[in-house]
Amino acid sequence: MDILCLDLEGVLVPEIWQAVARDTGIDALNKTTRDIPVYDELMRMRLAVLARHDLRLPTIQGVIAGLEPLPGAVDFVAWARERFQLVVLSDTFYDFAMPLMAKLGYPVLLCHRLVVEGGRIVDYRLRQADPKRHAVRAFHAMNYRVLAAGDSFNDLGMLEEADLGIFFNAPAGVLAAHPDITSVTGYAELQTALT
Repeated sequence: MDILCLDLEGVLVPEIWQAVARDTGIDALNKTTRDIPVYDELMRMRLAVLARHDLRLPTIQGVIAGLEPLPGAVDFVAWARERFQLVVLSDTFYDFAMPLMAKLGYPVLLCHRLVVEGGRIVDYRLRQADPKRHAVRAFHAMNYRVLAAGDSFNDLGMLEEADLGIFFNAPAGVLAAHPDITSVTGYAELQTALT
């Protein structure tokens, strides 16, 4: 059986940080890896914004609890689980994602950890550098064929390393920078591309 690796935010659920920006009015939190491709730079900026506004983990978790999967995502996950071993490879954090995983039926999630002190997010811990690429390599080492879909610059390692990498609803800037990667819009097109 093949493994399907999916990004989480922008593919199955809304962008968490953008939801936090909307609910708190802190515009700087709207930036994602679509805007700042270097993940550490993006996260350092976010941590500074959180500290400046004294925005704590429980507030962010409250916003996340109100989020729902993207329209069609739950059905797509059910479809995918019938055909593939499904793994979500994300640059989010377990502290954020678990309520969303429940709404998606708990697919396997590989992501990162936050460092929290007194409710304040003070740092983060990556699973490893370039984790999505390394996960696909590990699946290859176990003789799996790997298919992958993501929407942004931080998915490139996964998409390039996979046997089939697909951009899903990626913005024009990402597509222009990587015209060699297949691109689809919507779950119906993604299903067709995966079969």
